[in-house]
Amino acid sequence: MNTAQDASKTAMQKFLDVVEKVGNKVPHPAVIFLLLLGAVVVFSQVMAWTGVSVEYEVIVPQTREAQMDPVTDPMHYGMGSYPGYAAILEAETVMETRTATARSLLSVEGLRFMYTSLIPNFMAFTAVGLIIVAMLGVGVAEESGLIKAMIRKLVVIAPPKLLIYIMVFVGILSSIAADAGYLVLIPLAGAAFLSVGRHPLAGLAAGFAAVAGAFTVNVLIKPLDAVLVEFTNDAIHLVDPDVSIGLASNLWFSIVSVLVLTVVIAVITERVIEPRLGKFEGERPTEDSGGALSPEEKRGLLFAAVGLLGTLIFFGLLSLPAGAPLRDPDTGALIGNTPFMNGLIAFIATVFFVSGFAYGIGSGTMKKFSDVIKAMEKAVSTLGSLIFLLFIIAQFIAFFNYSNMAAILAVSMSNALTGASIGPVWLLLGFILVVVLLDFLITGAIAKWAIFAPIFVPLLMRLGVEPEAVLAAYRVADSPINMITPLNAYFALVVVFCQKYDKQAGVGTVVALMLPYVLVLLTLWTVLFVVWQVFGLPWGI
Repeated sequence: MNTAQDASKTAMQKFLDVVEKVGNKVPHPAVIFLLLLGAVVVFSQVMAWTGVSVEYEVIVPQTREAQMDPVTDPMHYGMGSYPGYAAILEAETVMETRTATARSLLSVEGLRFMYTSLIPNFMAFTAVGLIIVAMLGVGVAEESGLIKAMIRKLVVIAPPKLLIYIMVFVGILSSIAADAGYLVLIPLAGAAFLSVGRHPLAGLAAGFAAVAGAFTVNVLIKPLDAVLVEFTNDAIHLVDPDVSIGLASNLWFSIVSVLVLTVVIAVITERVIEPRLGKFEGERPTEDSGGALSPEEKRGLLFAAVGLLGTLIFFGLLSLPAGAPLRDPDTGALIGNTPFMNGLIAFIATVFFVSGFAYGIGSGTMKKFSDVIKAMEKAVSTLGSLIFLLFIIAQFIAFFNYSNMAAILAVSMSNALTGASIGPVWLLLGFILVVVLLDFLITGAIAKWAIFAPIFVPLLMRLGVEPEAVLAAYRVADSPINMITPLNAYFALVVVFCQKYDKQAGVGTVVALMLPYVLVLLTLWTVLFVVWQVFGLPWGI
């Protein structure tokens, strides 16, 4: 950026520039997490020496996953990944009273755990498998040119002023497919912005804000809703066994939140992010130059449409008829804890694989099947540094949970808040603040709600607050911090996406890009929640 541009920057833009510079000067994320690992080991010993412990009630699903590893339970559930919660959607749950005592990682048992759990910790980190499988399909679609052609087609069809709103809205809705938005929508948003002459980092930021910042709401009922509602009902029954809420208990609030957040994210992108970034000066591939599609590209899109149709018919036959293999064998359900939803990432990868290969054949960019294999190898080969970082993060989370620091911290903050003599609205705001702070360390929506639901739902119900309001408050607090916490399994992936357009991009780049979204989304979404609560508007059906 030149001197004239620097002089014209606002105070906020200069502050974000400082955040980026400072953030990018910190060590490599892998080094940071290695240092954090060392800190966890030391503090675990100190806390064990002092005998720190807390007692709390937690909702526990009675499933195989819930009993896989008592060491990491209850923080086992959900890294934001679909497999983290799909298998407990229809499970029986029980309330357990537990005592979390600080456990030393330097004890005999702790050392044994660290030594023997390296591989299990990594294998249990579902984001790794999701990324690799998805990239196998997406890599074919990208290498064949399908994604670029689709973006150019979207740019031609969509009015320029509405492009950002369309991308953000689709990004928010992508949470119905769990983590697919992280893997597909975010890079597409960056490429779409580049194709119309806008800064690709602004597109990536808008996509990340839509996918991560509004993850807990949707205009549709999604699998995560089933888990959160089930936990809420179990907490309600501590006060009144005859009261329950339904899957659509937050539907109206969620729909309005989606519409409001779509506008807010789009406006922040256009009014704050893009002016700060300025004109994109990086290398712009000639194939991303936009313009009308060539005859070969049009033929490729036609072939891709046929491939997509064939894929949908194939999966439709496997899932739609009664007794189909991808339906739940006991209930016949298609949505929820079903084979289809549990393997959704395979469906998404197959769609991209078939459509990409079909496009390649039609457009002439792929001549034989070996071209497909090379595309898949290329896609996976770019993930080496990311996979290494995720390996370190997986160890940090496992060690942190083993020490019981997460449970002790969450319960201690909850107890401090519940002991305060304040009114329901202020207590709800305090609850939002506690969840926001804990989200820096515990990113999984289910893990936190398993602890918070039995504490705050009964407390606020006794103060006359509807349980639907408590769940809505949790939705507001849980998502925005996911945009800036490195413990988000996909934060490192977004850094990689940014480096495609800016080789110097790092953690500071992403934090500086996302900080305005976090601050504004948290503020306005909380205001919306308070207005909803004060005026007694219906939360859902």
